[in-house]
Amino acid sequence: MPEGDTVFLTGRRLDEALAGRTLLRADLRHPRWAEVDLTGRDVVGVATVGKHILTRFSGDLTLRSHLRMDGSWHLYRPGDRWRRPAHQARVVLEVADRQAVGFALHDLELVPTGEEARLVGHLGPDLLGAWSPADVAEAVARLTADPGREIGLALLDQRVVAGVGNVYKSEVCFLLGASPWTPVSGVDGARAIALSRKLLLANASRPVRNTTGMVGRGRESWVYGRAGRPCFRCGTRVRVAGQGGGVQERPTYWCPTCQPGPIA
Repeated sequence: MPEGDTVFLTGRRLDEALAGRTLLRADLRHPRWAEVDLTGRDVVGVATVGKHILTRFSGDLTLRSHLRMDGSWHLYRPGDRWRRPAHQARVVLEVADRQAVGFALHDLELVPTGEEARLVGHLGPDLLGAWSPADVAEAVARLTADPGREIGLALLDQRVVAGVGNVYKSEVCFLLGASPWTPVSGVDGARAIALSRKLLLANASRPVRNTTGMVGRGRESWVYGRAGRPCFRCGTRVRVAGQGGGVQERPTYWCPTCQPGPIA
């Protein structure tokens, strides 16, 4: 599933292409919304909250989309050939000079803009949104509310903070120096939140993610995707194991030397 920085960058590009323009074509290829015609409405703007994309239209209407594992938004010039099959298109929004096509989108919802909280109000503070001391306090309180929970699972919970995905979960745990299976009570909650926001912010404006600050292919992440390779700090081979149960299980990477504590 895309990380919060990927969703943020997608939303920003959609906003730059569509905001302030009038829809010349608007196809919602979803059984619930196929009869809704947005043609003629202005695009007020596109915002993101965690991993949710909110496209706002004149007339107090918002379209919420979620990328899940396989969704994506593409931008084209009129007449360009789409890079994914047409049958995967769920939304087509066209203005005078650009066409935004949402492929394999999930959780499509149309709601009055004033009721967006129905869709995203359950989320924790958005790590890429406006950030205040109150947001910090709320995020830390949510993270530490269940001290026995594994830190890796807590970071992935969008009700704690919105935006962390499986990549950042593994990278933040590495920088904390704690196994992802360490209980929340065993880590510095405030530092975990600060690191999560720092890494997301650092990557929010670039298409190639880098959490290490090192240059060179294969050096973009500390542990994520590096199973069997030597840790950049100590040389121990990075390990991978599943964390979570059922459909929530995710591959989790860690260095057993740099991140002491319980393992799978």
